[in-house]
Order: sequence, then structure tokens, then C-alpha cells
Amino acid sequence: MRKRLGLIYGGKSAEHEVSLSTARAVTQAVNFDQYEVIPVYITYDGEWRKGEALEKPAETIEELRLAKDGSRPDSIHDFLKGGTAEFDVVFPLLHGTNGEDGTVQGLFEVMNIPYVGNGVLASSAGMDKVVMKQLFAQAGLKQVPYVHFIRSGWATEKERLVEQMEKELGWPVFVKPANLGSSVGISKATDRESLIEAVEMALKFDRKVIVEQGVDAREIEMGVMGNDEPACSVAGEIKPVAAFYDYEAKYADGNTALVIPAEVNQQVLDTMKDTAIRAYKVLDCSGLVRADFFVTAENEVLINEVNTMPGFTPTSMFPLLWQKTGVAYPELIEKLIGLAMERHEEKQRLQYTMD
Repeated sequence: MRKRLGLIYGGKSAEHEVSLSTARAVTQAVNFDQYEVIPVYITYDGEWRKGEALEKPAETIEELRLAKDGSRPDSIHDFLKGGTAEFDVVFPLLHGTNGEDGTVQGLFEVMNIPYVGNGVLASSAGMDKVVMKQLFAQAGLKQVPYVHFIRSGWATEKERLVEQMEKELGWPVFVKPANLGSSVGISKATDRESLIEAVEMALKFDRKVIVEQGVDAREIEMGVMGNDEPACSVAGEIKPVAAFYDYEAKYADGNTALVIPAEVNQQVLDTMKDTAIRAYKVLDCSGLVRADFFVTAENEVLINEVNTMPGFTPTSMFPLLWQKTGVAYPELIEKLIGLAMERHEEKQRLQYTMD
């Protein structure tokens, strides 16, 4: 019998549309002979809508918006586990808050449903750039200097924070919401005025802001996949025409060159692989991440961040990295589902009683 695969996408997130693009791409690559594919759309308002099993890949994104014709759950238990409707495994194709941050992963854990990707801890720590960087620092991983603060701190200590950033970071700096991805809300600041504007914009998306020292370096990324024994893909370099790799460069204008494999020497490549796996393990990751690095002209390797649910269309960096490593897009989906089932089966061996 075919396994029932739930595709969870959309979400109450600034990355809602990115998630829809990912879901459409997955429907076009998944093996329908092996899986009964059930679409589950989360609206912008956070409502869950489940559609009938897909008979064929989705041709357009609009086919996946189930706000009108999807069923609404009387209870989340019946929705996910009721009778013959129970999923064998779910693939949360959710980016950003309320999907990539451990919240929906916690739901699947409570419901005891196998799911693709990272668990609660890795998802939440990987989503919060400040917590992630603090864990990386404790593990001895090299990073750029940064300053962080929350909205109330900015409101009461703006002058002191600006002076601290000028002194400790210099110019330019990159201002980011601490809990968001896809470069949403990120700005480059080159003076006090643009810094204040950038912080005000970042605070629209999150209560916590991180400001990082600008570094003259190449942006190189690497895919990591696995559970207890993760493996790395080849490296890929991003060469944006814009000032930095922002949301428009990623998803709208396409004005970015991706060089895969990246032209780096073996020592840099080995350092990146070692750092990526150490970062993977310190966050207790599982399934997949994309590890992002800065590589300076002196070949110093600095880890920027890891993304616990990276962009997943066939033209996104993570699938492209694995394609160049020898793992095609449909096979990549299959491997990730297999890793999800493996992790779930291991958890079922745990003892939950004192007998």
C-alpha cells in the first residue's frame, strides 16, 4: 500500500509564498506510485485546511490554496490522526515563524507523527539567530562580531546601543530580525541614520534584533543531511549583483549567480565540512540543514548561520548542492522521508514508564 504523505505548507509567516512555491515543487517530484499525497494548507490567519489526495502534481500555486474548498478540523487530533485519515509521515514545507521555529514540530511530537526535518530544539535554536550564535560560540566556532537587543531595550537605550554598535562593529553592519529567514527584513547600514531605519524595519518582523559586523568575504553554502551520521554536499558560492543576497535576489529578480561547486581550496573545503557538522551536532539537528559561511580573502572560514528548513524548490541552493553531489531532487525527497521514519522509529524504542 502507498504511504500517506501529508504536505504541510503556507503558514502564518512572512515566508508564506515561499512555502507555497516549495510545496508545488515537491508535488512535481514526489513518487505518486509510492505515496498518497495529501495537501494541508495553513492560511495567513493560521487556519488549517486539508484537501483531497492529489491525483497529479500541482501545476500552479493557486491549486494549493485550500482556503475555500479544504476541510476545517473539528479537532487537530481528528485532522491529523482520525481513523483512515492518519498520516504515515508529514513533510512540513514551512519557512519562518510558526513552522520552522519548533512550534509545529512540537505538535507533531505530541501527536507522535513522523515528520521530515529537524526536531523542536534544533528548529527553535536554529530559528533564533542570537541563540544559535551563542551555541556556536560555546562550541568554539568562528563567527563575525554581533550585538543583539529586544524592542523594549531599543526603546529605552537607543543612544547607548547605537554607540555600542559603532564602537564594537564599525561600518557597514547588517541588521536582521532574529527570528526570520529568506532575508526578510534584513538591511545593510552604513551610518547612524541608516542603522536606525534598519532597526525600525527589523522590529516590524520580530521583537529581537541582531546587528552583525559587515565582512568583506565570499558567501559560500553547504548542504548537510543525515541523523546521527550527517554528510555534507559540495559547496556552492552565491554571487549577488545587489549589495547583498536579499529577498528580491533570492526569489524575485533572479539577479544572482550560483557557482556550484565553489572554487575553494581543499583546506577551506575541509574546514567548512568540519564546521558544518560541528554546528549540526551542537544544535542536535536531524534530517537536513543548509550551512552558510563567509570565506575571507585570507581563506578564514566564518560560519554565518544554519537554516533548518532551507528553500526547497529545484532551483534553490540546497537541492542544487545535492544534485551536484549526485542526489537528484526526487531522490533527495525520498532520502529525507527515510530519515524522518528512521528518527521516529528510534524514538519509539524509548521507555516512557518506570516499569
